[in-house]
Amino acid sequence: MKDILNNLISEMIEYEKGNPRRVQHFLKVHAFAKIIAEQEGLDERTRDTLEIAAVLHDIGIKPSVKKYGSSAGNYQEIEGPPVARALLKKYNVSDEIMERVSFLIANHHTYGSIQAIDYQVLIEADFLVNIYEDSMKPSQIESIRDRLFKTKTGVHILETMFLSLED
Repeated sequence: MKDILNNLISEMIEYEKGNPRRVQHFLKVHAFAKIIAEQEGLDERTRDTLEIAAVLHDIGIKPSVKKYGSSAGNYQEIEGPPVARALLKKYNVSDEIMERVSFLIANHHTYGSIQAIDYQVLIEADFLVNIYEDSMKPSQIESIRDRLFKTKTGVHILETMFLSLED
């Protein structure tokens, strides 16, 4: 699976060529998802699925902008899964993983019914990056933490990075 993941990262860098912000974004989301998944003790298959989803989670931005003139999350959730499936088929990823990755991409801006740990970790990893990239205020960060963060590792990283006072 490591080779597939490395190939997907290379493909996504090429897919996002000329847009270093998006490349930086998915690489950071992947890194946080991997850290949280390992610290939370997720099984290997769930970690693999999550890592693929983290790399591909914003794959719907380009087709959304082209089709709707907007990168809004609801458009990404519609346009991302078909692009991700086509890419994953090139690497003979199992149907089970492909469907789960597609589900995660199709819901990564929907926060009302997070039920599985891979979904939870992807949301937390994406927010850890978005909080920084969007220069959110402490009150916004606390609200996000209280509403959306559930893993011990995710909460710890968020509080350490954004809510701890420097010495």
